[in-house]
Amino acid sequence: MTDSPGANAEAGGAHQVRAAAVRGPGGPDAARPRKSARPGILLGGVARAGAIALFALRLVAACGPAFARPTLIVQQIYNAGARSLVIIMLSGLFTGMVLGLQGAYLLARFGSENLLGVAAALSLLRELGPVLTSLLFAGRAGTALTSEIGLMRATDQLTAIEMMAVDPMRYVAAPRFLGGFIAMPLLAAIFNVIGLFGAQLIGVWERGIDPAAFWSQMQSSVVLRDASEGIIKSLVFGFVVTLIAVYEGYHSEPTAEGVGLATTRTVVTASWLTLLLDYMVTAAFM
Repeated sequence: MTDSPGANAEAGGAHQVRAAAVRGPGGPDAARPRKSARPGILLGGVARAGAIALFALRLVAACGPAFARPTLIVQQIYNAGARSLVIIMLSGLFTGMVLGLQGAYLLARFGSENLLGVAAALSLLRELGPVLTSLLFAGRAGTALTSEIGLMRATDQLTAIEMMAVDPMRYVAAPRFLGGFIAMPLLAAIFNVIGLFGAQLIGVWERGIDPAAFWSQMQSSVVLRDASEGIIKSLVFGFVVTLIAVYEGYHSEPTAEGVGLATTRTVVTASWLTLLLDYMVTAAFM
């Protein structure tokens, strides 16, 4: 005996109802646990930090043989340092002038305008000089390093160097890293000197502060610890900013878009790391 079409339709409808009841109202994917995006972000950040640390070890190991080519290092010091002098000097001058205006206005309330030199020197040596120089260095020299190495990656120049049995870490990455690392403290020192000149320009020539009091108070109040804090900060910032720039360029995607994204990551990463490390070093000196 054959079943009627009506009976087959009822049986099919009942089977669909039972299947829907098993699956639940949310469909077949409702019973599966949803994956959170946060562990992926955390694991990605840890993996990226580990990759940068391993790259830093390889880079430091390659710095020894790189000293055998001092001409390359001097050339990279020129590219990272001398070509950044204009923006460093202008920024230092206007920063010092603003310090002179704000400091004189604040100290005048307490009748202590003669301490303007002390306030400007401590602000520049311990904080503003290294931090602002690092941010400017990341925007000028860091992006140049990333784009240069990224372009070498995109045009297969690094691959060609490897095919000639030459280690690109020694010939390309290490000299650029050393050049930026050496240039950063020098630029910070120039920033501080120009900034003090800008503060004196406003304090002495415009506000009428005695120049002898300006310099004597500064010399008697600023100690070696203040200068050493700024030097250590500039060395730490130079190491981190140059490392990030070389890493991003060396591992950038071999396309125009990949090089652009690597350059953007260099500026963003170097900037927030500068501020984070600034807090950590400042807290260590307190």
